Amino acid sequence: MYGIDAAATRAINDLAGTAAAADFLCIWISAIGVPLLVVAVAAQWWYGSTRTHNRHVAAGFSFLLGLAINQIILLFVHRIRPYDAGITHLLIERSADPSFPSDHTTAVFAIAATFLLYGMRTRGQWFLAAALLVAFSRVYLGIHYVGDILGGVLTGVLAAVLVRAFYREGTRVDRIITGIF
Repeated sequence: MYGIDAAATRAINDLAGTAAAADFLCIWISAIGVPLLVVAVAAQWWYGSTRTHNRHVAAGFSFLLGLAINQIILLFVHRIRPYDAGITHLLIERSADPSFPSDHTTAVFAIAATFLLYGMRTRGQWFLAAALLVAFSRVYLGIHYVGDILGGVLTGVLAAVLVRAFYREGTRVDRIITGIF
């Protein structure tokens, strides 16, 4: 499996450095993708007249749970970055933490999956498109293997599914959080 992962990663990363505009766009997407999606979720808090906020709180919980799951995985998996293995050439600064799974991908897919699971198809599809761009940019820039991205997708979606299964509107936690805003 490593051979396929390395080959797919190399194929995507080989595109890097061939077009300055594409390099700039991927660097930009990678840098602001996660914060932009968080701001987009927060901005929707005030959208619409029904003001039901459970999907926004759930997106926040999914985001945090996905990153927590990643921290647990990192206790057991210490995958080196593809640039350290000579697979990719890096277009941005080195990262100090292990490669698997991708935190950026986990975060954006947790948000997208939450909106899709809560039946908000149009918004969920926009978030999914943004998540795919962020995920692609991480491999393009040489910071992650394709397998790291797939791991991030899985942890993000798992977090969203768990939050959807256990988070309920109207509970004490929900009232405290929605009362803050």
